[in-house]
Amino acid sequence: MERTQKLLNIRPTIPSAQILPNMSEEERFQNQTLRPILKLQNDLFLISFQNYIKKMKNTFYEYGLEKQMNYIANAIQKDIKYRNALKGMIIGQFTQDEYETYILNSSAYNKRMMNMVIKRLQDQIQYFDKLQLIQ
Repeated sequence: MERTQKLLNIRPTIPSAQILPNMSEEERFQNQTLRPILKLQNDLFLISFQNYIKKMKNTFYEYGLEKQMNYIANAIQKDIKYRNALKGMIIGQFTQDEYETYILNSSAYNKRMMNMVIKRLQDQIQYFDKLQLIQ
């Protein structure tokens, strides 16, 4: 129980992530569990994608904005090793009860998680441009 309490205590609250009585189980899990975890892990996602760009020889920086947005989506959707690393960053923050919920419908939750990570990285794409200027 101690691990569960500690995990829940470090998660940020997201006022817009409402839990409503008529929500589907997936929506409830997304708002109650996934969104706070993704917000908590945001900095880790950013540096992990920065590392991914470096490992791929910085080709990301040769593209315009639209291609960079697609690059992010393709990296997460098609690179299974990277995708699994991201999933691990999220799943490792689950409580035991949340993990029990997750395994009941893991493929739907995986899709949701990855779409949320893609959106999160795309919304912060300027972070990677700033980093390139520093190098």
